[in-house]
This record gives sequence, C-alpha cells and structure tokens, in this order.
Amino acid sequence: MTTPIYPCLWFNNQAEEAANFYCSVFPDSKVLSASPAALMAEINKSKVLLLNGRANFNFTEAVSLVVNCETQSDIDNYWDKLLQGGGKEGMCGWLKDKYGLSWQIVPDVLPQLMSDPSRAQRVTEAFMKMKKFDIETLLKA
Repeated sequence: MTTPIYPCLWFNNQAEEAANFYCSVFPDSKVLSASPAALMAEINKSKVLLLNGRANFNFTEAVSLVVNCETQSDIDNYWDKLLQGGGKEGMCGWLKDKYGLSWQIVPDVLPQLMSDPSRAQRVTEAFMKMKKFDIETLLKA
C-alpha cells in the first residue's frame, strides 16, 4: 500500500469550522484543500478528512483520537484548548470537544508505568480517580 490510512470525520455542516479549530490547537497544522463538501487537513502531521455530512450523525466514544504528551504543560495545554467552546471532561484523560469528538490526552510515561508489575495496580488506581492526567501523581503512585 502506498497511501497511508487516515480518518474521515463527519460533521453536521461544521467541517470548515472544525478544521480551523483543530489547526489552532495543534502547531504546524493546516488545511490542505477545501470544497463545500469536505476539507483535507494536516493536523499534527496526520491527514484528516473533514466531511460536511448534512445529516445528524454523532461521534461516540467508540472512536477517539489520542494525543501523547511529554510534559504536564503539554497535557494542560491540549486539555484546555480542546475543551474550549463547550467541550466536556471525561475520566482517565478522556474529553469530548465542542463537536462531540472524543480525545485521550495521555502522558508519554503511562505505558512504562503500566508495564511495571510492581506499580501498575497503584498507577491504575490513581488515574481512575482523575479527569485530566497529573503526571506527578502517577509517578508517585
């Protein structure tokens, strides 16, 4: 296969607004092409097709986009920006943005902590109480 796989996100006539929003959240992102029906954007180095669907389909948690973050500042930044305009916090690093798209804002260190048998249970118990991940609390668990 010579072409990478990329998601198509169905919006209710908000594709251009959503593309501009996501491009404002993630540095070095841009709209690559646009038509009344759809926009192709590069968001954080990944292609995404944003479709103006004109029908009332809603996003569910069955599909989410994951943002790996190196620092607490990165987590705070993406968390706050993606909640702007009516997003909703979830548990365990999950949130829904104002369009209803689910995101996981996850510290890079989490897989390492979860793979350590002596810590995995404590780390899990710690993050199950969190909405936004707190790296310091996870490291202390």
